Amino acid sequence: MCCWMIDEFGTEEQRKQWLPELCSMEKFASYCLTEPGSGSDASSLQTKAELRGDMYYLTGEKAFISGGGRSDVYLIMARTGGSGPKGISCFIVPKESEGISYGSQLDKLGWNSQPTAPVILENCKVPKENMLGMVGMGFKIAMQGLDGGRINIGTTALGGAAECLELAADHISSRKQFGRTLDQFQYLRFKIADMATELTAARLLVFQAAEMYDEKHPARTMHCAMAKRFATDVGFNICNNSLQMHGGYGYIKEYSPERYLRDVRVHQILEGTNEIMKHIISRSVLGE
Repeated sequence: MCCWMIDEFGTEEQRKQWLPELCSMEKFASYCLTEPGSGSDASSLQTKAELRGDMYYLTGEKAFISGGGRSDVYLIMARTGGSGPKGISCFIVPKESEGISYGSQLDKLGWNSQPTAPVILENCKVPKENMLGMVGMGFKIAMQGLDGGRINIGTTALGGAAECLELAADHISSRKQFGRTLDQFQYLRFKIADMATELTAARLLVFQAAEMYDEKHPARTMHCAMAKRFATDVGFNICNNSLQMHGGYGYIKEYSPERYLRDVRVHQILEGTNEIMKHIISRSVLGE
């Protein structure tokens, strides 16, 4: 996501400086938009960037940052102008920059392999050549980056769902109750059929959104929102159904469904809540 943003909006010098190590995964980048007081209302962010000579000084705090404290580069949205989206610019900020620090790692329900922490900026010094795009383009860059991020999150949800479908099918094929394996009960067979159908439909919707995103289709933002909303809802429901089919075994950590359930739940929040996805979709359908 961050690589795409640099590649799409960066200068040739920025691409040469940052992309080789990021694309090879020698280094990692974090996307920094959310703040303690601005989540879904992202354009109300308060982090400020003040130009003094050849340096910008960033002051504010970013919240729930994936890779916070561990990533090597941070793409930070900060206010260079007035209120609203047009007053926001985007900056490429190295981990070792003067004035940047990190809060404690958050203790989360799931996604425990992903470090998450606040990013704190106290007159953080950033060379003005580290601005990504032009002054006032930051919100546009952030939103276009989220289109691709929503495809990523939908894809991640599908991975967990596919594994949980397989786990459920294996479990009901071997677990016996009332003298026969659970896969002989029609209700569970129909449930498996619904899970498989919804997984396939979600996968196709994500594929379509990805194709439209690559082609820069004018309706790509709506379709990325559709794919993210549907795939993450389906992903969570399949994991939840898999846990239910495992009965008490699904609730204990010796078995996998409980972890998948905890991990996929956040996908309905990340990269814009699913309620915001519905807002984006309805706005596009209504021509607003």
